Amino acid sequence: MKENPNTKPKLIKRIPNIPKKPQKGSKFNIFWVYAAIILGLILLQFLFNADTSKPITYRVFEKEMLLPGDVQKLVAYKHEDLVKIEVYIKKDKLNQPKYKEYQNKSNFGTNTGPIAYFTAGSMDALDTQLKESQKNLPPDQQILAEKETRQSSFNSWFFTVIIPVLLFIGFWIFIMRRMGGGAGGGGGQIFNIGKSKATLFDKESQVNVTFNDVAGLEEAKQEVMEIVDFLKNPKKYTNLGGKIPKGALLVGSPGTGKTLLAKAVAGEAQVPFFSLSGSDFVEMFVGVGASRVRDLFKQAKDKAPCIIFIDEVDAIGRARGKNSMMGGNDERENTLNQLLVEMDGFGTDSGIIILAATNRPDVLDTALLRPGRFDRQISIDKPDLVGREQIFKVHLTPIKTSQEVDAKKLSAQTPGFAGAEIANVCNEAALIAARRNKESVDMQDFQDAIDRVIGGLEKKNKIISPEEKRIVAYHEAGHAIAGWFLEHADPLVKVSIVPRGVAALGYAQYLPKEQFLYTTEQLTDGMCMTMGGRVAEDIVFGKISTGAQNDLERITKLSYAMVTIYGMNSTIGNVSFHDPQNEYNFNKPYSEKTSEMIDHEVRILISQVYDRTKQLLTDKRDGLEKLAQKLIEKEILFQADLEEILGKRPFDNRTTYDEFVNGTGDQKPAAEGLLHEGVGETTDPSASITPTNTES
Repeated sequence: MKENPNTKPKLIKRIPNIPKKPQKGSKFNIFWVYAAIILGLILLQFLFNADTSKPITYRVFEKEMLLPGDVQKLVAYKHEDLVKIEVYIKKDKLNQPKYKEYQNKSNFGTNTGPIAYFTAGSMDALDTQLKESQKNLPPDQQILAEKETRQSSFNSWFFTVIIPVLLFIGFWIFIMRRMGGGAGGGGGQIFNIGKSKATLFDKESQVNVTFNDVAGLEEAKQEVMEIVDFLKNPKKYTNLGGKIPKGALLVGSPGTGKTLLAKAVAGEAQVPFFSLSGSDFVEMFVGVGASRVRDLFKQAKDKAPCIIFIDEVDAIGRARGKNSMMGGNDERENTLNQLLVEMDGFGTDSGIIILAATNRPDVLDTALLRPGRFDRQISIDKPDLVGREQIFKVHLTPIKTSQEVDAKKLSAQTPGFAGAEIANVCNEAALIAARRNKESVDMQDFQDAIDRVIGGLEKKNKIISPEEKRIVAYHEAGHAIAGWFLEHADPLVKVSIVPRGVAALGYAQYLPKEQFLYTTEQLTDGMCMTMGGRVAEDIVFGKISTGAQNDLERITKLSYAMVTIYGMNSTIGNVSFHDPQNEYNFNKPYSEKTSEMIDHEVRILISQVYDRTKQLLTDKRDGLEKLAQKLIEKEILFQADLEEILGKRPFDNRTTYDEFVNGTGDQKPAAEGLLHEGVGETTDPSASITPTNTES
């Protein structure tokens, strides 16, 4: 039996939902409207105000118009080198047959203007001529010319029509461009208020930054490179059923390289790249932000596949409902709502990836962070030892350095530095070497550059009294002694009494350990080291100065953190009142009684730290005196000088600096082992225990 072809099941071919590009029609230019207005005004000027009078001789005027008494008035004005006299006839006389040839048929309505004109040599000659012609008429019937001052016809319509129109158009263009914030992505047209101001980088636009220029961000680079690879080779992922991520959010501290990573994406990706900041959507006019978002995504759909990069997205992505005016229309919320819809609404289109960067992820709206909008949050932390070494190598490449410059040693001496700060150190070192007329940049220049970045500009010409200098010396010596004989304190690298910065009279540099977890003993030793300056002043001089303000601020902040955040107090207990999003602005999460207990325990803790530090400095009084005198003499002391005066440090545990710089074998696994999973959100107290700029 022959099979009926109509009974076979038909295979349905799925057509992918590819967005059609909008048909680009002829763009209307508003300047044609302005041109039509100007032309119309000129035509109207000529139509209604054209000179329709006919020339006649004085004899004809005298015989046919003046003597019969038909003249209503005469208007005389200067015209070029002659005097032109316009003749106005009485209305009741215009119907006479002799005036038919003077009627203008092209004019609308009745002719109320002059019907004829004649010329004279001068005003005086005209008056004489008119008097001679009317000498036989009574004085009350005689007609004399009315004198006027007129411009030429060209000047008349130019100043009355063209100039005002041009001024109006110029003012209009100025206002509209101010409203639009300049010519943006809309092509520099006048009405570009709602146009996107994104900068487009495509194949023709050369971006010189590549992934090779990004150092120390290996994990973040891997995540971003995967997105770029997806755009280049989509089949590699779609064959396995994977979907392209909608967006990635780069989160990190200022200067860690978020924008640099985005620039590298623009340089590596062979797709159009739109770059703009969050503040580009914000405008004083209602609805402009949402309009710019729509226009941005419209342009992106035309260029798909493409990447959109929004820098400082927290400018428009703040959580809704907070700090908004009651009953008011929040323009920023409207912009955010439009952004949410465009990123993942009913009109979802594939091929557009959103990259955004912020250093304030805590203030972003939760709807913006959900998967489907930002599928990935790429954390970009400050680089570790290995990362800083790689960053130094990148920035040292264009600099003429001496053989002794070692990127590994520089990375060990700059703990906590971000990529931008490392770049600043390298640049400052080159400037210092150039100022000293050196052929190359050596290690001393880098040391001075690090000091300048941390402590500020050196001010050797600052006049300090000998008494103040002595107080500063003992203050800094107290820090050094306390840190030298405490097991968990950070090792001292350099101490100086040369004034730096705005108010710092003394300066001490330490090398904190590359760690993320701190014990109670470590924090307490750090507080004792910070308190050493105030205690040394008390022991030696029997009085205290204002130089310990910065130290006391650090100690107070850390003490409250130990009691209220880290749960390191037995009386208060294992509780934490950490408030990262300022939820407890107006009401504290504890009672007044608990608040008094917290204040009491903080005072007890600081008092114990003071007594412990005082006992230590009293026992080491001889070393304190020797160190202070040496400091007054040399002004700057290094770690080797401390070993010479105080002897070897009594604790034999190696610092991270020693392990990384002087250690044997491959130090990369050891450095990577310093990273601890699960503690990324823990508040780092190292900033409170590592005084890099001690005021004295």
